[in-house]
Amino acid sequence: MWTRSHSIISNKVTGEQMWRLFADVNNWHTWDEGIEYAQMEGQFEHGNHFILKPKGGPKVKIELAETIPGKKFTDLTRFPLAKMWGEHTFEPTADGLRITTTMTVKGPLSFLWVKLVAADIVKGLPTEMLAQAAKAATL
Repeated sequence: MWTRSHSIISNKVTGEQMWRLFADVNNWHTWDEGIEYAQMEGQFEHGNHFILKPKGGPKVKIELAETIPGKKFTDLTRFPLAKMWGEHTFEPTADGLRITTTMTVKGPLSFLWVKLVAADIVKGLPTEMLAQAAKAATL
């Protein structure tokens, strides 16, 4: 199993604003420069899924494995012989909202999917999470 996590604290955004940002999957392309599009039918809730097309990559089906509105969601991507989870939490603290993203990859070919996908996601988290919080603060 491979796991990496990154957190930031912002006093300019709430968990509800972060939730609104992520729940509007069809507009992710307006604030995430790394994707061509994301498409979802229905609600941002456990059991639903969306299609994400990263720039320069193939379309990927991503399932919502857990959703707690305003607080947390976990997405699941299934690869051949591995699974990747992205856990996104929004936790109020005395210093502001702690926003944490934890990426986990498990399975016999996890080493391959870490190299091909997960390591690049984690590498971009510091910059992307700051941009997400700034965008969510406008909602």
